Amino acid sequence: MSKMPAKASTVIIGGGIIGASIAYHLARGGVSDVVLLERKTISCGTTWHAAGLVGKLRGDYTVSKLAQYTLELYRRLPEETGIETGLRLPGALNIADNDGQMAEYLRLASLRHRFGAEATVLTPEEIGEHCPVLNTEGLVGGVYLRDDGQADPVGVTNALIKGAKNNGVQVIENCKVTGVHTDGNRVVGVAASGGDIAADTVVFAAGLW
Repeated sequence: MSKMPAKASTVIIGGGIIGASIAYHLARGGVSDVVLLERKTISCGTTWHAAGLVGKLRGDYTVSKLAQYTLELYRRLPEETGIETGLRLPGALNIADNDGQMAEYLRLASLRHRFGAEATVLTPEEIGEHCPVLNTEGLVGGVYLRDDGQADPVGVTNALIKGAKNNGVQVIENCKVTGVHTDGNRVVGVAASGGDIAADTVVFAAGLW
């Protein structure tokens, strides 16, 4: 375990993909003196067995802009950090077996067209052509999203951690946070297995822990 500092501007609890992303973006945004604490090892919790699905668009405009940024980030991280994110975009096939679900996919296709992204509405027969092993009986239709795909959650997390470290973040593994220090109604630091840290800001990214 690395030496525990006595104070930090920001302490992040949790070394999964969320904590890693917060650390990376704080450091890239100019926030100095950031410390990330992980109870075991980086990405050892929920992150390592996540599906890693990524796509250009989501259900609304703001989240879709974030999704587009995420894809560009995953593309550039390998060059920036030397760590592969495992990004591959073979496309995604969303299938509907009822009219309500199909209506939602049509709304998604319309939103993609607004962003200039490709979305192809398919009949059950066309779905079968895309995926011959799929039984299309009872399907209403579907939408093929050309630029969607998958990334490696562990690779992405390690790349974000490397980028965070490159920008001054201290990452301490095998350090379990055991308590939170407060002053009135304000959080002022944490207690951990490696010692106490005073902090101006504490960010919880510990998942179910």
